Amino acid sequence: MEKVKRKRISKDSIILLLMTLPSALILFIFAYLPITGWIYSFYDYRIGYDLSMCEFIWFDNFKYAFGDPYVLRVLWNTLSISLLGLLNIPIACAIAILLSEVRFLRFRKTVQTTITLPYFISWVIVYAIAYALFSTEGLINLSLNNAFGWELSGSPLSNPDTAKLFMVSLNIWKNAGYNSIIFFASIASIDMELYDAAQVDGCGRWQKIRYITIPSLASTLLIVFIIQIGYILNSSFDQYYCFINPIIQNEIEVLDYYVYRLGMLEQDIPVSTAVSMTKSFVSVILVFLVNRVAKKAAGQSII
Repeated sequence: MEKVKRKRISKDSIILLLMTLPSALILFIFAYLPITGWIYSFYDYRIGYDLSMCEFIWFDNFKYAFGDPYVLRVLWNTLSISLLGLLNIPIACAIAILLSEVRFLRFRKTVQTTITLPYFISWVIVYAIAYALFSTEGLINLSLNNAFGWELSGSPLSNPDTAKLFMVSLNIWKNAGYNSIIFFASIASIDMELYDAAQVDGCGRWQKIRYITIPSLASTLLIVFIIQIGYILNSSFDQYYCFINPIIQNEIEVLDYYVYRLGMLEQDIPVSTAVSMTKSFVSVILVFLVNRVAKKAAGQSII
């Protein structure tokens, strides 16, 4: 009987392993296999030539890339937009907490579905909606002009002063509802006996949120924060590819678009690879640093 049981368990394990193979294969092809292209950053490569025909120039492409003053501008844009984008975490957490307190189940499901829907809309459609609403000839400007005689001084789509905040706001609008699902799951795992005990002690709804819900979400908040730090140099390329234009390019061009522009538009493959490679290394280092700080400060980590 023991032999049969062992054989059955082994067979089930093999089946589960085989089920993960397609995902592992896709991850390898699209996430790890492209790393072999990093070798181009060490060569004076030109399109059309075999790599063996190109000169090995060590770190000259890195020196050239980061010796360009414009890279500092792009780096500042990326960091400022990503740091503002971290507001997505507390906003998603607040949405989950507030909706979890709604007793009318149908209303809660409707709101949750509504705020999650933008996540599944492509940035091309989001740009079309934003243009229809916020351009100088858009619905909002025309409505204000017809109703009150007001006219917007400039569209956020082409205003360098407000372009960053507008991009961050769109990103939060698109992703906050979907990100709140993580916190909904964490709230659902909280022991209900804690709330019952607080009810007996005379705690109101806000006191329960303050002393039970928020502390119970602390570990989830920390994990999500550490993961987001790893993406701090990665911006939504689709978003900036759709929204960028010459008027606001200096304000919203991020590293992902900069790498695309160097590699695909200017065809400077080695330099764009050097920038992308450096960005990946810095992201990994940031994750380990923040993880170590979190482990020492809060006693929790993901690594």
